[in-house]
Amino acid sequence: MRSKRKAPFGSWSSPITPDLMLSGSVGLGEISYFGDSIYWIEMRPEERGRYVIVELKTDGTRHEMIPSEFNARSRVHEYGGGSYLVTSFGLFFTNFIDQSIYQISNDGECKKLTHNDMCRYADFVFDERQNRLICVREDHSDEAIEPINTIIAISITDGSEKVLVEGADFFSNPRLSPEGKQLCWIEWCHPNMPWDNTSLYIADINETGDLERVSLVSGTENESVCQPVWSSSCELYFISDKTGWWNIYRYRNNETECIYKMQAEFAVPQWSFRETSYCFVNDNKILSIYWQEGLAHLCLIDIENKQLHDISLPFTDLESVACNNDTAWFLAASPNEFPAVIKLNINNHSYKVIRKSNDITIDPAYISEGKPITFPVNDDETAHAFFYLPINKEFIGRDDEKPPLIVISHGGPTGASHNGLKMVVQFFTSRGFAVVDVNYSGSTGYGRAYRQRLNGQWGIADVNDCSKAALYVADLGWVDKDRLAIRGGSAGGFTTLAALAFTNVFKAGASHYGVSDLEALAKETHKFESRYLDSLIGPYPGKKNIYEQRSPINAVDKLSCPVIFFQGLEDKIVLPNQAEMMVHALKQKGIPVVYITYEGEQHGFRQSKNIKRTLEAELYFYSKIFNFECADKIEPIEFL
Repeated sequence: MRSKRKAPFGSWSSPITPDLMLSGSVGLGEISYFGDSIYWIEMRPEERGRYVIVELKTDGTRHEMIPSEFNARSRVHEYGGGSYLVTSFGLFFTNFIDQSIYQISNDGECKKLTHNDMCRYADFVFDERQNRLICVREDHSDEAIEPINTIIAISITDGSEKVLVEGADFFSNPRLSPEGKQLCWIEWCHPNMPWDNTSLYIADINETGDLERVSLVSGTENESVCQPVWSSSCELYFISDKTGWWNIYRYRNNETECIYKMQAEFAVPQWSFRETSYCFVNDNKILSIYWQEGLAHLCLIDIENKQLHDISLPFTDLESVACNNDTAWFLAASPNEFPAVIKLNINNHSYKVIRKSNDITIDPAYISEGKPITFPVNDDETAHAFFYLPINKEFIGRDDEKPPLIVISHGGPTGASHNGLKMVVQFFTSRGFAVVDVNYSGSTGYGRAYRQRLNGQWGIADVNDCSKAALYVADLGWVDKDRLAIRGGSAGGFTTLAALAFTNVFKAGASHYGVSDLEALAKETHKFESRYLDSLIGPYPGKKNIYEQRSPINAVDKLSCPVIFFQGLEDKIVLPNQAEMMVHALKQKGIPVVYITYEGEQHGFRQSKNIKRTLEAELYFYSKIFNFECADKIEPIEFL
């Protein structure tokens, strides 16, 4: 065995290159089934981030369901999801460019069903009794007011639209009972987000297709309800966190009961439509995902006996589950395996990989596995993270050196980090960086109380937790305390900039479409998040002084380390001016700053060339700050 070469951390050559990572790589999501086929969405960076609906037939062949000129991506709430539905009348989907619904019939004919390009549509169900689609509509026709959200019915004969439910600020999850005589849905109003307070309603559908006898199923103050699902016997199930944890409930005979009470999360935040973390195997058995301590598990729940049985699988990250009799499909990843579509035999727990997000093979000697850590953040509270050591079978660090550390602050901020295989993490660890991926206060997967620790504390608790994570692993001697960096996207970009401005822990930072001015965000962001800051900071403009105090743009005088910014110029969630204001202020102060923008990118980068440039530019940036030579040949970046 050849001995490893000693070289400065960060300078190691690695086979995990952006080209390798992106070659044939796809994002996977939204698994469903209809008839004998399974369907999912593929996001393809090599096709400019196009979303493609893929069918897997019983003979094992895969088939693209939409022509190449279409992109099946909804913009309702800007985050989309729920962009397609397969029915006996063919495929219905939302096209990204015009946000119209298209129908591809079983004989392959494609026609435009809706004709108001100022409206967006998502989260479809099919009403066979009335020959119509039911979905969420977001109407942007009047630019002088907020978009209007409703639940509507669309005739598949002539495309005419009828409003079924209105009045709330937001709707999701319209779901028909099996016999088509009842409709349930979830709704909520400003200033709540769907993980704060939502309500589940049910109504009868009369012979004309209108709703009557509307009643509240669940949803009180401080209760988040999500994912309603009908059983084949017409009983309604849903997930609620009324006990402090998202658990599964059943509604029958006008009463609700918890199916299995557990200090675990059986749901994730409803950032996008069509989240599915459980499904019915039969009327007495549920297959479900749940999360504990940042890790995902798969289980079977016996409804009548109220028993839960774990299914032992080598995966730590799971989502989007669907069942058909004794077979299930879901998305899964592990610390050393790419996300993939998995087919599971529910009876004997055997499984098969159906579609990987990437077919490349990486030598395990280059893979760093995330180790869960819990660390103190104040006298009586702890926070959570995954820690990754630098790993490379060809290199080790020099005897007199410890690795630089990159702290990752995830987006949301109501989101979570997992330890499934993340190529961005491996890109850095295989070159000699340590990484700590922080589930700071406010993250999901640890119960409602942990999630609400960020209420009123955004820019304080998250910054403290990320800083404490860095210092914790540095004090253990795992990393170089003088070479700590922080990176994050969106809300994680805000945490990054706030940590750089309000602490002296970090020596460099990378903001990916991050927030720098909280006032600007409150005034300019889209409807879905326009009141999000009421809970995270306080109502605006009543708490204007707090918005000013916590905005990194107003604390440039306290910031003294280099920053690199990446920004999509078509971002409607965090507008480009958020980065531009910060770049200008840092440049005026004489702090080294880099600003890289991308035409045609929105909130998050989906095009291969831009993802590649971002990774390489960030590595090059760290090389200049932490004084090492990149092994990769990278186009230099320009410091302003």
